[in-house]
Amino acid sequence: MSAQARFLLLVSPLMEHSPALERAAALAKAEGAALHILAFDYLDGLATAGLVNEQALEQMRLGYVERHHQWLEDQARPLRKLGLTVTTEVAWVEHPLKELLLRLKEEPMDLVIKALEQESWLSRLVFTPLDVHLLRECPVPLHFVRQVKHALPRKIVAAVDPFHRDGRYEGLNDRILHEATKLAIACDAEVEVVYAHDLSDLSAQEYGFGSGAGFFSSQAAKLLFDEQGKTFDDLAARNGIPPEQRHMILGSPARVLSSYADAYNVDVIVMGRVGHHGLDRLLGSTAESLLYKMPCSVWMVSPEVID
Repeated sequence: MSAQARFLLLVSPLMEHSPALERAAALAKAEGAALHILAFDYLDGLATAGLVNEQALEQMRLGYVERHHQWLEDQARPLRKLGLTVTTEVAWVEHPLKELLLRLKEEPMDLVIKALEQESWLSRLVFTPLDVHLLRECPVPLHFVRQVKHALPRKIVAAVDPFHRDGRYEGLNDRILHEATKLAIACDAEVEVVYAHDLSDLSAQEYGFGSGAGFFSSQAAKLLFDEQGKTFDDLAARNGIPPEQRHMILGSPARVLSSYADAYNVDVIVMGRVGHHGLDRLLGSTAESLLYKMPCSVWMVSPEVID
């Protein structure tokens, strides 16, 4: 008998209801998983207060943690009455990313769920938000919840790129389709697969052109499109996706996926995360650019190789 799946829901230090809790509970029930709700608390003002003695400061910290834990228990109690296995925890941690990655190494989870924090463009430019750090480094599937129209997703899209040139990520597309299909089966949902065929992202010199614009007037562009279409169909076919659920669309991934999600009321987009170094990391990946632009939730699948 296989072990019970375990989901981790990360919640805000603020004691407020989040749509991620509704999604986490619905997914845990659908997949028969145990749910652990974890809050990392750390208040700078309280942690560094110098107007009270050390003993009083410790009592204040313990009191805050206990109030937060009691609040989480109040959220968990109705879920337990529905038959879910739910545990709660509040940890006083100054560096949540480091703590989380250590915990996942020592006690692996099958899925991490978190509400997407709404950060301004300027804030993201100056400081790297926890969500982006998680997207880059979380070694297990990661579900960012933006909003919940349905507790269980009804329409799921798998976003693939069959032509990623980095051999370290071979098999990532199959993992994306596997995750999307597994999620769709658990939720009794529809699943579509989308490949954004982005000419601007292709290496023009590799195909004998001086600039990407040359593709649009060349017979080679059609041959390349047909070749990629066949590879895309082969990928979808071996993962059991029927032809009517495959969509190869011309355009940049961010624009194609956000437009498709908005037009077809997509609940979740399942996509892969790839590592970036140097300038590439500074500029951000497709996944990072999509994270704050999508009108729906995002389900991230990491490659086998973790940077």
